Amino acid sequence: MLEVSKEVTVERNITLVDRDVISERSNTLANEVRIALVYNGISHTVMLATPEDIEAFAIGFTISERIVSNINEIKGVDIEHVENGVIVNIEITQRCFMALKEQRRSMAGRTGCGLCGVAQLDEAVKPIKEVPNTVNFDLALLPDVLLKIKEFQRNYEITGATHAAFGINLAGDVIYAHEDIGRHIAMDKLIGTFSQRNAEKPAAVLLTSRASFEMVQKAASAGVEVLFAISAVTALAAEVAEQSKITLVGFCRHGRATVYTHPHRLKLHEAPLTPALAECE
Repeated sequence: MLEVSKEVTVERNITLVDRDVISERSNTLANEVRIALVYNGISHTVMLATPEDIEAFAIGFTISERIVSNINEIKGVDIEHVENGVIVNIEITQRCFMALKEQRRSMAGRTGCGLCGVAQLDEAVKPIKEVPNTVNFDLALLPDVLLKIKEFQRNYEITGATHAAFGINLAGDVIYAHEDIGRHIAMDKLIGTFSQRNAEKPAAVLLTSRASFEMVQKAASAGVEVLFAISAVTALAAEVAEQSKITLVGFCRHGRATVYTHPHRLKLHEAPLTPALAECE
């Protein structure tokens, strides 16, 4: 059985080949553990994740996957470290639990009928959920935000193996930061944090990864209005963002950003962002 560590990083002895020089040394690796999510006593899924901020992950996953519609439908989260991973017992309202069981029963009933692939495709993209329209973010703040994020990526600096998701306020401050080996899980941890009672909701979310449709879908589930990605945006992500009314921005680099959908939430040096400024330098 694989040895499981609770630590975020682990040390391993390696052989380094650097040009013609061979040396033995210690290397720091990002840790990943199996995390089982159990709802009202019924096992739902097992994910591989960095073993920190586990409660935030459980809450964020539960919201982003629309198992519940808001934090008040989560009644409790209990974390148990076991020999081969982590078990997270999540108690949700009976109404949400019955809906989850019905969904699982429906999927199970379609297997073996020749239509299960179609059913799974239907389940992959959730129904469109529109976000509100309350944010007006100044893109002139983005370069400073990008300079700040390295301060919050301590695991990436050590291992080079993690993604991050950041919550940003209207002043351009990073108010939440989460890292994980999985970009989806980093996003879930962020959602779990700002979905807590009395938590400040960020004006925008910045991802160090690409923006795939799953990331946009999670943003919509949590009511995120502006989603920035340092890397690329996929076609399906742009389509889901368009329908969800999310402002989606990709290739966020110093002094440059490509706006794909709903630019009306953005301004540049206090001036409205016009179509001519949709790709700004």
